[in-house]
Amino acid sequence: MLREFKIFIAKGNVIDMAVGIIIGASFTAIVTSMVEDLINPFLGIFIGGVDFGALSFGFGEAQFMYGNFVNSVIKFLIVAWVVFLLVKAVNRMKDATVRRQVAVPVVPVAPEVPKGPTAEELLMEIRDALKAGQR
Repeated sequence: MLREFKIFIAKGNVIDMAVGIIIGASFTAIVTSMVEDLINPFLGIFIGGVDFGALSFGFGEAQFMYGNFVNSVIKFLIVAWVVFLLVKAVNRMKDATVRRQVAVPVVPVAPEVPKGPTAEELLMEIRDALKAGQR
């Protein structure tokens, strides 16, 4: 069983997944900081620091705090928008890099040197000459 575990861990998929999770965690920190430190204060200028967290309604003994849900949905939409913009920017940079790599200077091709007749063409000429000589 230990041998199977070593084979499983050594597979590229597990390593790729681990790298993805680590980079994803770091990326999450970047996006969270961007949303909380840059975008939310900017939006606060326009919406005046509105907090939906206190919104609720009661139904009998139960109290439904739907304001926290509204805050979570708004935060999700902001984070999703920021991730979309970041991925779009990365894809644009990647496309520009690929275009630059593809735009390799074209090396002029030397003019084609005229080729002589093929062996078959020579044999056909000899055959035709022999036929013409017999007549």
